[in-house]
Order: sequence, then C-alpha cells, then structure tokens
Amino acid sequence: MLVKDFMTRHPILITETTAAPEAQKIMVENSIRHLPVTGSGKRLRGLITRQSLKLDPEVIGSLNVWDITRFLSNLMVKDVMIKATQVRTIEVDKTVERAARIMIDYKIGCLPVVEDGDVVVGILTEVDLLHVFQEMLALPAEGVRVTLRMPNKKGEFAKLMTVLGEHEIGVMGIGTYPSPHQEGYYDCVLKIRHVSKEKAQEILKNIPDQKLVDLRTVV
Repeated sequence: MLVKDFMTRHPILITETTAAPEAQKIMVENSIRHLPVTGSGKRLRGLITRQSLKLDPEVIGSLNVWDITRFLSNLMVKDVMIKATQVRTIEVDKTVERAARIMIDYKIGCLPVVEDGDVVVGILTEVDLLHVFQEMLALPAEGVRVTLRMPNKKGEFAKLMTVLGEHEIGVMGIGTYPSPHQEGYYDCVLKIRHVSKEKAQEILKNIPDQKLVDLRTVV
C-alpha cells in the first residue's frame, strides 16, 4: 500500500496572499482541517491548519474592538501559516506505514504529498490512513471476521493457510499485530467469505497451538 494509492489527489491549494479569514471559510465550507500553501508551479510554501489559525490571546488582548477588526481584515495566510521548512512531507512512492510513522512521531494530522522535492500533488490525512486500515481488513464487504492468537514462531501462519486452503475458504483481508499483554504471540485478524460463522468456528478452533480469540459476522 503506497501513499499515491490513498492520498487525496488535487487538494485545495491557497497562496500566501490569501486572506486568513478566507482560508478559514474554505476549510469550513469543505469540511477540511488542512490547506497546503503553494507558490508558482504548486511548490510548497507552507501549511494552514485549524491550530495555526488560532490567534495569540496576548495580541488580541492588547487591542480594542476597532483595532481587532482592522488586524483581522489585514491578516494574510503568510502571517499565520506553518512555514515550508517546518512542514513534514512525504513522496508519492513511500508506503502508508511510513507515512503513519511520521505522523505519529511528530504528532501531526497530515502530510502534504510532493514530487520533485516540493511540488504538491496530494495530501494524506489521518482520515485517509483510517481508510487504509478499513480496506486492509475488508470492512466494507460482508463476511466473517476472525481473530486467532498464534505463537511467534516459524510455520504458524502456514498452518492457518493450510486449513483455509483445505476448506476452500477465501481471504478478503488480513492483518497481524503483537498480542496485547502476551509476549511471544501474535494476533492474526482475517476476513473470510463464503462460510457461515458456525462453520468457521468449527474449522478454526482446533488448529494446534492457536487460539480462536474472536469470531463475528460483519455486514
């Protein structure tokens, strides 16, 4: 799964000279939380977020009502944006897990997607990553969702695949992760089809050294 497959293509872009209130209006009207700021050739100059649009209370507190009105009317994107040198970006051919790692490490909600160093071609947000997670586990499709706990050793995954193959059960989505609070084990979550919940339980509950942790029908 690559960034180019899940990013939002052709995101709304604004310039440094866009009025800050106009940028906020664009975000509200389009239900978005991030606006890349670009210059000539769509080259990244900065990023507007809801957080960056918040004004310093000390600045506002020192102004009267007329000064505040004048201050806000003259405020432009370049005055409140996060500068390009401080914006984390990612290339189109990077993996989505790499993107997720950057967003977690820096506690940010989006990554402008760039080519040729700084040309903006898309944006990847937290919502896009949730979509990736949903697709990986085939949530939109009906089927049986299974969680199996298996020892972290060679051959365990092969045992599961052998059982599924013997019963001609297709897999729509799959993912693994370290078992919570149980060192040395992995939980394998898979979405299977063309089998009832009862039949799936009968088939999977007796795989040697593996435990059926959860099984449910997803519609």
